[in-house]
Parts: sequence; C-alpha cells; structure tokens
Amino acid sequence: MLYQPTAASVSQHPLPAWFDDAKFGIFIHWGLYSVPAWAPATGEVTRIVEEEGWKSWFANNAYAEWYLNTLKIEGSPTARHHAKVYGEMPYQGFVPLFNQALQRWDPALMASQLQVAGARYVVLVSKHHDGFTLWPSQQANPLYSQYHAERDIVGELSQAVRREGLTMGLYYSGGLDWTFRHPVITDVADLMTCIPQNAEYIAYAAAHIRELITRYQPAVLWGDIGYPTDADVAAILADYYNAVPEGVVNDRFVQHEVNPRDMRFWGSKPGRWLLRRLFGRQRRQRPTHKPILPHVVQYDFTTPEYATHAQIMPYKWEATRGLGFSFGYNQMEGPEKTLSVTELVHFLADVVSKNGNLLLNIGPMADGTIPPIQLERLKGLGRWLAINGDAIYATRPWEVAEGVAEGGVQVRYTARGETVYAIMLGERSGPTLLTDLNLIEGSVVKLLGHTEPLAWANTESGVRIELPAQSPNTPAMALSISPRPRLAHYARS
Repeated sequence: MLYQPTAASVSQHPLPAWFDDAKFGIFIHWGLYSVPAWAPATGEVTRIVEEEGWKSWFANNAYAEWYLNTLKIEGSPTARHHAKVYGEMPYQGFVPLFNQALQRWDPALMASQLQVAGARYVVLVSKHHDGFTLWPSQQANPLYSQYHAERDIVGELSQAVRREGLTMGLYYSGGLDWTFRHPVITDVADLMTCIPQNAEYIAYAAAHIRELITRYQPAVLWGDIGYPTDADVAAILADYYNAVPEGVVNDRFVQHEVNPRDMRFWGSKPGRWLLRRLFGRQRRQRPTHKPILPHVVQYDFTTPEYATHAQIMPYKWEATRGLGFSFGYNQMEGPEKTLSVTELVHFLADVVSKNGNLLLNIGPMADGTIPPIQLERLKGLGRWLAINGDAIYATRPWEVAEGVAEGGVQVRYTARGETVYAIMLGERSGPTLLTDLNLIEGSVVKLLGHTEPLAWANTESGVRIELPAQSPNTPAMALSISPRPRLAHYARS
C-alpha cells in the first residue's frame, strides 16, 4: 500500500506481526548527560508526582537525561552538584568530554550484550531534549556549532544490532529541543509551552526525521513530548510507512493547541488525557478497542511510562521504564535502586500477559560501557528467557491475564495456538494447585526447561500438578499446557 500524506491514509497502517511477537526491547538513553551521569535518586516519577506534586519532581528530577533543565533550577540538587564538580562550566562543555570517551566505544560488544539479554529489538535515542544528535546530520543545528557526536553512533549501532539478528528502532525528541527553546521547566504546565513552534524548528525536526528514515530505516519511530502544532505529521508518517512498511510509530506525536498556563486545563478531560499520553497514566475503565486519541494523527502502540495496566488491553501497548529511576546513566543508582532479576522477570511476564511489550531502558556510560549493575541484570533476564522464552515470545493473551497458585503464588497466563503458558511468579516444588484451570483429558503439561511431562489431575478447586520435588531456583516457573485448558467456572470474572 502506498500511503498518502493524510491522517485518513496513514491511520490504515496495520500493526506488523514482528512487533506483536517481539515482546521485549531495549531502550538506550546515551548522550551528553552520560558525562556527569548524575541525578538525585528520588524515586519513580509516578509515585513522586502523586505524593509530592510536579514542582517537586522537576526540582528533584531523577531522570539524569534531564540534567540540563534541572541544572537551571536554582537550588536544585543537580545545580548544587554541578557547581561543586564542574564550577561554572556550561552544559556544552560536556561535548568534547563525550566525544573523547566515545573513541573507546565498541558497538559490536554492546550489540552482543543486548542479544544475550534476550531482547528482540532496540530503540536508540538519536536526539534527546538537549538537542545533541548521535549522528552527523546533514541538517546542522543552526544555533550550536558542532553539536553532535563525532562518531555516527546511530549508524554504527544499527549495523551491529542487525548483525546480531535484532531489529533496530530510533527515538527522536520532536517536542522538546532546548537549543531552540528552553525556558526552565519547573511544572507540568511548562511542558507544552516549551515545544518550539516556529517555522525554522518545524523544518529542522522534519528534516532530521526524514534523514533518519532514509539513512537508517528504523523499524520503530519513537517520538516524545508532543510535536509542533503546525507540523505536517501525516506527511512525515506517510514517508516513513512508505520507506519502512513494517515500521511502527508510538503515540507521543501529540499536537495539542492549548494554553497550558491555564491550570484549569490540567484538571479537565483533555488535560487528564494529555497527561496520560505523556506520562502513562492509565484509564480506570478498560477500553474495548484501540482508543481514538485526539491530536494524534496515527499511532501503532501506546507507551505508559513507569506504569502498567491492570488487565488485558485490546490494543498493543509498550511499557517503558529504566532499570532504576532514571533513563540516562545515574551514578547514584546502586543495586538497591535497580530492579532485581526476579523483579524484571515478573514485570515482563505481567506486561506480556496483558498484551504489552516491555521496552526496558539501559543508560550506558559516556564511553558506551553498560554499567556492571545493569549488565548483570540483563544477563540474568537473558538466562531466564533462554529457558522460558516460549512463554513470552510470539504469545498472545489468554482468557485472563492473572491467576493464583496454591500458597498465594501469583500466576500470569499467555497463549500460542493450542498451548497456554502458566508463569508462576515464584518457586514451587511438589504438588501445586492452579486454581484457575480445568484440563482437558489427555492434556500434556511440561515445565519449561524439562522434557518429561508432569502428572496432573483436575479437582473441585482447580488442577493439581506434580512439579519436580526440587525447586529449580528460578525467578519464575513456566508451565506449558496443551491443548488449551478451560478456565475454571469459578475463576471467570
């Protein structure tokens, strides 16, 4: 299909099967902010905002990639840290330091580490809000000279990732570019007013995105924090889908002409909707179809941030979060601030059971080294997926997402064809009762990683399965059950 530059045309783009099958991707936030690599480890954005409000979040922003903005907030922890370590050096002073460190980067090593983690796709930040580009664009920044990486990070990593058999995507911050417009963002009302709306920026961002499409053919085009109101997003997306028919676009190309300074707006229905688009606030009621998002020309999936859903969603979504509280590398995040392998496995299983993908972020150091804590977590997740990947990859939701096993162990269900997978979020050994199921006579039950079928019997309270006597020492145990079992009548909602 040849897409035309209209909303009606690009909205006909179907979700490609590869994205629905992939389930697990790696997000990479890496740039100038990776040099100071510092932010207060205050906690997850959703919790801080709910407990302390937006002003507290921006002043104590745990996102290290927001270093430039937080630096400009007088008295902020970041401002105090910068003065102590770097004195009066401007943010642009990190450019030569980053490029010097970049000389040591090994893209093949990074790509192999992502493959070992079990990821099926990668999304690299090509330009974040600070405007620094990770490729030598032909569309140079008109306000900052040589404001780009000296190496073509986008091109080198794209080649290395594809050699590992993974799919490559790119993030581009079209909504914020602090080289064009940067009044200090101290509250949520500032976000939309900071999107550059002048013709020069609209042409600049469109040229960048089209250059990324032409040069690198990204399979994911991931926008952020909206897009200029007068830009022709339909034309950009038509060019993208025509160049990459199997490509996907997220839901953040929001074009919303409002007066965000009117704080009554943020309590209104459109305002609450906009916050959900930007920060992943979920709806209380489950929609029955892919939601129509006003002010968004087209999207293939939604993107809750540091959030998930409570039930199976009828449309594709992608949960995104860091291993810690930040996306960019934050040297203040130790093991206690980083998700454990068990927490990662449980989060992935929960997301996939509800029709989602997980886009898990890593924040490399300035030289491209994945920090040891992050790498250890990735390897642990990869080891689990090497054994239990059949319960994750290329699956679809079953009749219900959540269940419970004897002893209160939580269960997440996925399905592929005539097989249902029961992922027990914890260890069990010996006889175990799954209270949600009744099996069909002749069913075969196996523990992934083992070849021998397990004995089972239906009971009035569910199905009792004879697990191995010794627990396998794993974050989660996945059972394959075929043919498809019946949902026990007392488990139906």
